[in-house]
Amino acid sequence: MRPLQAEIIDALHVAPSIDPEVEIRRSIDFLKAYLKKNSFLKTYVLGISGGQDSTLAGKLTQMAITEMRQETGDDHYQFVAVRLPYGNQADEADAMEAIDFMQADVTDRVDIQPATDAMVTALEANDLTIRDFNKGNIKARQRMIVQYGIAGEMQGAVVGTDHAAEAVTGFYTKYGDGGADIVPLWRLNKRQGKQMLAVLNAPKHLYDKVPTADLEEDRPALPDEVALGVHYDEIDDYLEGKTISDDAATKIEAWYLKTAHKRHAAITVYDSFWK
Repeated sequence: MRPLQAEIIDALHVAPSIDPEVEIRRSIDFLKAYLKKNSFLKTYVLGISGGQDSTLAGKLTQMAITEMRQETGDDHYQFVAVRLPYGNQADEADAMEAIDFMQADVTDRVDIQPATDAMVTALEANDLTIRDFNKGNIKARQRMIVQYGIAGEMQGAVVGTDHAAEAVTGFYTKYGDGGADIVPLWRLNKRQGKQMLAVLNAPKHLYDKVPTADLEEDRPALPDEVALGVHYDEIDDYLEGKTISDDAATKIEAWYLKTAHKRHAAITVYDSFWK
């Protein structure tokens, strides 16, 4: 095993294999424990894209909320699934099917296009030209603003979908989809998430579809694997401690080092990275 590979696996707590049912229960108990520790919280909020990660996180969250209601007799506990399209999105049907699968208590829908476009216009009034890639990050941050806006009015916390295959590459927007209160998929790679969804009887096409952040307008529905230059199967193998090609391993490690700033809180003068 490559030296940095071992360090990454340890940092992200990825197991070489999982028992899907054990990990389903572990995530549900984790979500419930957070609510019990923070007794003023009654709501979980999650943006639903119709892809693998939000489908899994949403199902686990709804299961946790349902158990909290049953165990406490408190009907104020609820899960809010939020659709956050930028105008019209091609995967709308998948998103609604995912929400049906998880049987979300509440479904909200907020179009982020007006807010995103207004922000871009305001920024460009200052002699800036907002690149399409940067606008994509603004979209992701607008989505998180919506989720926290809902959570703030409903005694809620925001659930994140980050997992090990995203964390190792930093393939998320800092303070966008990377901003959340609790991340029940942390430790899992893509392959392991699929195993859990299969056990949960999720519609297969929702987790077999080509993963895409779909944030760029110049390159709509750009597959994650094209953007990263490496396949998720290779990332999963790497995180499970297997040997992959030097080219793929080098790319993964380059992403990991380049995106280190996304995996820690804001830097203070007491942090050792710069000393």
